Amino acid sequence: MASSASGLEVHASNILDRTDIIASKTHELESLVDPYPGNGYESSHERLSIIGFLQKQLRAEAAESWQLACLPRPWQAPLAEGGSKSMGLTKHALPSITVPSPVFAGARPQLPELYFSVYADQDVETVPPTSSIASTILRDSLIDTINTLDYNRNATAKFLIDLDCYFSPDTFVKRATPFDRLREVEEGKSTWKPEDVAVDAVFSQLLQLPIPEHKLVYYHAVLTESCKIAPAAIAPSLGRAIRYLYRNVDTMDLELEYRFMDWFCHHLSNFGFTWKWTEWVDDVELPVVTPKKAFITGALEKEIRLSFAQRIRGTLPEPYQALISEAKEKDTPDFKYNSDQTPYAPQGREVLRLLRSKAPDSELEPHLASIESEASSLGVAEPLIPSTDAYMTAICFIGSKSLSHVLSCIERCKERLLALGPRSDAARRQIITSVMEYWKEKPGIGVNVVDKLLNYTILTPASVVDWALVENIGRGMILTQAHAYEVVASTVHKVTNRVRQIVIARKAPGLPSEQAALLDGTLEKERGQMQELFATIEDALVGVAAGIVDEMAESRNQDTEGEALLRGWGERWLRVFRRKMAVEEAWIREMLASQRRVAMDEVERVELGEETANGNGVAEGQLEPSHALADPVEMQVY
Repeated sequence: MASSASGLEVHASNILDRTDIIASKTHELESLVDPYPGNGYESSHERLSIIGFLQKQLRAEAAESWQLACLPRPWQAPLAEGGSKSMGLTKHALPSITVPSPVFAGARPQLPELYFSVYADQDVETVPPTSSIASTILRDSLIDTINTLDYNRNATAKFLIDLDCYFSPDTFVKRATPFDRLREVEEGKSTWKPEDVAVDAVFSQLLQLPIPEHKLVYYHAVLTESCKIAPAAIAPSLGRAIRYLYRNVDTMDLELEYRFMDWFCHHLSNFGFTWKWTEWVDDVELPVVTPKKAFITGALEKEIRLSFAQRIRGTLPEPYQALISEAKEKDTPDFKYNSDQTPYAPQGREVLRLLRSKAPDSELEPHLASIESEASSLGVAEPLIPSTDAYMTAICFIGSKSLSHVLSCIERCKERLLALGPRSDAARRQIITSVMEYWKEKPGIGVNVVDKLLNYTILTPASVVDWALVENIGRGMILTQAHAYEVVASTVHKVTNRVRQIVIARKAPGLPSEQAALLDGTLEKERGQMQELFATIEDALVGVAAGIVDEMAESRNQDTEGEALLRGWGERWLRVFRRKMAVEEAWIREMLASQRRVAMDEVERVELGEETANGNGVAEGQLEPSHALADPVEMQVY
C-alpha cells in the first residue's frame, strides 16, 4: 500500500472484512500471558491483543487513504532543479518469493501475543501510540531484525541505533534529544525518540510471555552493546524503562518480575553497579512481603553473586547498608560443628577431618552411625537426618572455595549420597536443607549446588519441590524469596526439557519400531512424572493463595495485611506454574499430532507409490525421489 502501485485499496478492504471476525474475538488464553494481571492491586494497564489492535489500526489507516506516513517514498522525493522524473531512474526486477511448506512458526507456542511497552504512561509521547499503524510497523521491523540477527549482537545493536535512517525523515526527533526538551517540540510534529522505540522493542521480547524467541541473555547483550555504542542516547531511555518496570512490580506477572530483576543486575554489572538507589530509598522500610521490598532484596543478592558483598555495599546509600549483613562478606561460611554448642559437634568435626583426608567410607561409617545412635537415644524420629546433615555440611565446607571444589567433593561422595534417597525421602530433603542452611547468607550459591546435585540424580525434582513448597512453605514466606523461585523454576525446566527431548527424539524419521516403542514408554512415564510435579506445586500453592495452610490459619487474625500479601504471592506463583503446565501440554499435544499427520502422509505416499508403479520405471512399493519421507523444509521443522 505504500508503493507506487495503485488499485489495491479494494483488495485490502476485502482482506480486512475477512479478518475482522478473528481479530475481534478475545482468545481464551489471553489472561495467562497478561504481563500485568494486577495481583490484587489496582492496575491501569489495558490488555491489548496484537491482532486486535492491528485490525483497528488498519481500519483507521484505510479511512485515511493508507497514508502510512512512517514509510519512506524515495520516488516522491523532490527532484533536483532542472531534473525530470525519468532522469537517472532505473527499474529493478525483484526476485520471486517462495513460501516454504510447512511454515515453521518459531520457538514460541501458539498462544496469543499481547502488546507490551515500557513507555506507556509518560506525559510526553516518545513511542507511537497503539492507535497508530506506525507502532506495529516499527515494532515488527525491529523484532524481525532482533530475532533474525541473534548470531551477532553487535550488528543488532548497530541497527537499533541507526533506526531513524530507515524510515521517513519526520518520523522521529533528533537522536539523544533529552526527554525534557520534547515539551518544546512544535505542536503537530513527532516527539518519538528512536532510542525509545528501539529499547521498547527489545524489552517486548525480553519480557515476552510465555517464552521469548531466544535465550534471555541475548537480549541482555543487545541492550548492553547498544548502551556502549551510544551511551548518551540509550542510557537515559534505559533509566526511564527501569523506573517504569519498578513502579509496576506490584502488578507485574511474577515470571516477568524475575526476568526484569535478572536483566537489571546483569546490566548494572557491566557498568560498575551504579544506579540511583536513592530514588527507591522509601521502599527499604517496607515489610519484606511487599513486592517492591522483595525486588530490592533479591536484586542485591544477585548483584553479590555477580561481584562480592563489600563492593556492592560500597555502591549503596546508607539506608540500604543494613540489607547486606557482615556475614555476607565472609568468603567461607563458618562450619557449625566447630562450636561445641552444636549437637553432634565431635562427630561432625571428625567427619570433616576424614572427608578432607579422602578417607574411605568404612572409616566414616562409625562416626555417622554414632550420630544416628545418639539421635535415637534423644528421641529423634528420623536418625538419618542429623547424620546426613553432618555429612553434607562437611562437603559444603570443603567445597566452599569454588564450584569446582564442591563438584570434586560431591563426585567422591556420590555413591553414599545416591544411597540416601532410597533409604529415606526425609534424608534426601535434608541434603537440600544442609546446603541452603550452610549458604543462607549467599543463597545463590546454594541454588547452584542444588542444581548440580539434581544433575547427579542425588536429588529428584520431586524432592526439591517438596523441600521448597511443602516442608518449608510455612505461612508462605518462602514465596517472597528470589532464590526459592529460582530453584523451583529451574527444577521444573529440567523436567519439562527432558520431556521435550523425548518427544523430539520420538519424531526422528526412520525410527525402528523397537526404539519407537521404548521411547513411547519413556515418554508416558516422564510425562506422568511431570504432571505429578505440577500437581504437587498446585496443591501447595493453592493452600497459600486461599490462606488455608495451617500456620496462616492460626495467625490470620494477627496480621491481616501481611496475610493478604502472602496470599497474593501464592496467587502469583500459581499463575506462573499453571501457565507453564498449559504451555507444555499444548506443545506436547501439537508435536504428537504433527507426528501422526506425518505418519498418515507417509502411508498415503507409500500407497500412491504402489498404485503408480510398473508404468514409470519405479519398482512396486518404491517411491520416486520426489515422494521421499519428507521434503527438506519438513525435515528442518521436525
